[in-house]
Amino acid sequence: MMTALSRIARPEIRTGRRIALAAGLLALGLAGCNTSGPETTGSIGDRPASRQNIDALAERFNANPDDGRAAVAYARALRANDQISQASAVLQQAALRNPKDTFLLGAYGKSLVELGRYREAIDVLANAHSPAAPDWRILSAQGSASAQLGDQVRAQGFYEAALKIRPNEPSLLSNLGLSYALSRNLDQAEQTLRLAAEQPGADARVRANLALVLGLKGRTADAEAILRRDMSAAEAAANVASLRKAAAEPNRLKALSKAGVPSEG
Repeated sequence: MMTALSRIARPEIRTGRRIALAAGLLALGLAGCNTSGPETTGSIGDRPASRQNIDALAERFNANPDDGRAAVAYARALRANDQISQASAVLQQAALRNPKDTFLLGAYGKSLVELGRYREAIDVLANAHSPAAPDWRILSAQGSASAQLGDQVRAQGFYEAALKIRPNEPSLLSNLGLSYALSRNLDQAEQTLRLAAEQPGADARVRANLALVLGLKGRTADAEAILRRDMSAAEAAANVASLRKAAAEPNRLKALSKAGVPSEG
């Protein structure tokens, strides 16, 4: 676990490449999020948008800048075309006009996580839901931002709160497991990531994160077996070679954190 750990930013882990190192260390979020739909938080999807579609959405938004849903739709299309800064700017403008729209604030806060503006994201996301109506995706994004700032205890608290709302959600479990890894609790990280990988909705990112932790523990054969589920034998071997090298580092978690990428939720 809106992850900015792809920086937590574009959190997708591209299987078939050297994903495990990049994929893991902070598949916390945006990434703590694996979802891309706007159902509850206004998170932005990533299906490519045509220029014509973007222009139409821009026209709709400019005609009524107070329309928060129009802003989210326009921002979603911009992000799908990798115009992430522009998407966030649209959401910021709309959020200033609609300071009590929690759906919009959630989308804006996630975009800030994706851009790596974690402290700003935490402030915005704090207003994106209330204790009376908590949103697991917002909690996940708060966890991602906290993890990126190095506050793993706080991040874990957010993920655990989100799991009370969405039990066994694989993206949350995955991000929680990676946070445990960054806290140097590799046994708990493995246990949590195994649970994540067992869930019906678990994808290649979750399995890559489990492989990462197994590699950190020196169990490279187990890591390679997991990676082979989603890539060729040669690609899995290349990833395992990187894991083996990383596991030999005197301060392997510090070395790996430089390559971090989070899971989206």
